[in-house]
Amino acid sequence: MLIPSLRSRYVFLPLILALSFLTLLFLRISFTNPDTAPAPDPPALKPHPIYKPENTDIPPPLPEYFPRAASAKSPADLPPVPSWNQPPKEHVPEKTRLYIGFTRFWPLLQQVIVSYITSGWPPEDIYVVENTGTFDANKNGKLSSQNPFYMDYHRLTKVFGVNVITMPSLQTFAQLQNFYLSEAINNNLDFYFWGHMDVIVHSHEDRTPYKSLYMRAVETVREAQKPEYKDNPWAIQFFAYDWFAAVNTKRYVEIGGWDTMIGYYGTDCDMHSRIAMAGMKTVVADAGMVYDVTNSLEDLEVLYRTKAKSLSRRDESDSSASSDTSSTSSKDDIPDTLNSTSFHALASTLDQMSKDKIADPYRNSWQKRQRGGQDEPFYYDADGFEKALQMTIHVGTEIYDEKWGHRGCDIQKVGLKLGDQWRVEHDW
Repeated sequence: MLIPSLRSRYVFLPLILALSFLTLLFLRISFTNPDTAPAPDPPALKPHPIYKPENTDIPPPLPEYFPRAASAKSPADLPPVPSWNQPPKEHVPEKTRLYIGFTRFWPLLQQVIVSYITSGWPPEDIYVVENTGTFDANKNGKLSSQNPFYMDYHRLTKVFGVNVITMPSLQTFAQLQNFYLSEAINNNLDFYFWGHMDVIVHSHEDRTPYKSLYMRAVETVREAQKPEYKDNPWAIQFFAYDWFAAVNTKRYVEIGGWDTMIGYYGTDCDMHSRIAMAGMKTVVADAGMVYDVTNSLEDLEVLYRTKAKSLSRRDESDSSASSDTSSTSSKDDIPDTLNSTSFHALASTLDQMSKDKIADPYRNSWQKRQRGGQDEPFYYDADGFEKALQMTIHVGTEIYDEKWGHRGCDIQKVGLKLGDQWRVEHDW
């Protein structure tokens, strides 16, 4: 190996120093040259926060839709359930739990509860699942009636005599369905009923032999549970799609419950399609009339059929609307008769209420009729809640599309089967 001499090592030193000097000189000239454009100023920061315009469209205060219940202290202070709809004196052998979920708009929850009770459902078998995200605020009377998440806990439990289960946090539709299933498993229920809160039900009074909505529902499920039906694996009985339905607990467990990744719209398509793919039945049954509505009757006392009072529904958007909301007492309880003129008037009113909802392009506008509750426990901005809900719904539908590689409820018709989940390329 040749080792360079000291002379050859230092011969490059002057060259290196010269190059370094020229580089520094060039940089100095570049930064001091007057012809060089100055660096632009950084963009001005936008003032923050910039607030959105305030929503000044304040809905009118909600009225009282059941004055007599407002002054009642127990079920004895209410009118009697129509004699033809009284529950059996001895409970039927079956466990007949009915679950109804609630998040917003107390008037419709109260209405559906009263309609089930007056159609023969034992109050002790009705379970309101409070899904408001407000913990025990309703139980302790901490929310005002203008709060979207308000419900009258005392009236439900002490006056109507139904049960309330309070969820520890806000659940999606699919999560709530799996909660019902969990309740059925933990309470050894072969089947259970569930329904929407924005409906009104009543019995078929014009049919003979007469049976209440409750007894028709029980007998429908009882018949399907007989041994001779063992080869007919029904999973759900639709009395009016899922506005009111009965669920076979064993079959829902076999299918794996609801997909909670699909929180709202689309989750029913997923569940019911998987049921069909597994060879299980979704049965269309009939127990009574079920009306999908967006308003409350003027006075829910008309459902007890003891007196002729206004049968119209109130338009909550009309702050000038008024009606006779004076409370009555037991001396006014003159019983009606089965299949009477007032029954047909009531049925006609409910039918029109249902048609009005179908015609309304904003059919679920009832969910946004309350915007109060500021400074109350667990307050959530009403407009923000609705915005977040719609965003969550949208994400859920996208998950459904990705899960099956198809958009739309007809996943079985296009040839998909169990096991195809998350394995199929988009068909759009």
